Amino acid sequence: MNIQRAVLLCSFSAFIGLAGCASRHDDGSRSMLSSSDQTFLENAAQGNQAEIQGSRMALEKSNSQEVRSFAQAMIKDHTAANEKLSALASRKGYNIPTAPSMMQATELKGLNLFSGNAFDKAYVDRIGVAAHEATIKQYETAAQSADDADIRRFAQGMLPSLRHHLEMAQLLNQQQKSQ
Repeated sequence: MNIQRAVLLCSFSAFIGLAGCASRHDDGSRSMLSSSDQTFLENAAQGNQAEIQGSRMALEKSNSQEVRSFAQAMIKDHTAANEKLSALASRKGYNIPTAPSMMQATELKGLNLFSGNAFDKAYVDRIGVAAHEATIKQYETAAQSADDADIRRFAQGMLPSLRHHLEMAQLLNQQQKSQ
């Protein structure tokens, strides 16, 4: 009887241990989203945070009124976009990141090393043009192929604003090159 009790106790302990491992793997979200939809939500949230942080930096470091106006628009628009994204993710039972990715954080640290016109050029090139080009590609993919219909609609709805941001950045970039 002691052997049966020991076997049952070991089996129960193993079950509890495995259940604990499963719950630790879960980030607290009870999401039914596909991994690709989760990745899109994460990338979109991190991208918004990088845009906001880089643009706040531009408000502090730039002497150009045009760059400062662009930065203010990026803060306003990406904050609003992130609020919509957060609400969507919450409805889907998914927690999105609240900070840029490690790679984006490193890029922001590098951007902070610049000053004056060099900062303005780097900000417009990296945050304005390059980041928006990459973001538009991600949103176009999600708009076409996200598994969740609400995520597809969100991505489709954000594309006009993102394309406008890219056009604004490209115009600023051209103005900087002509100076």
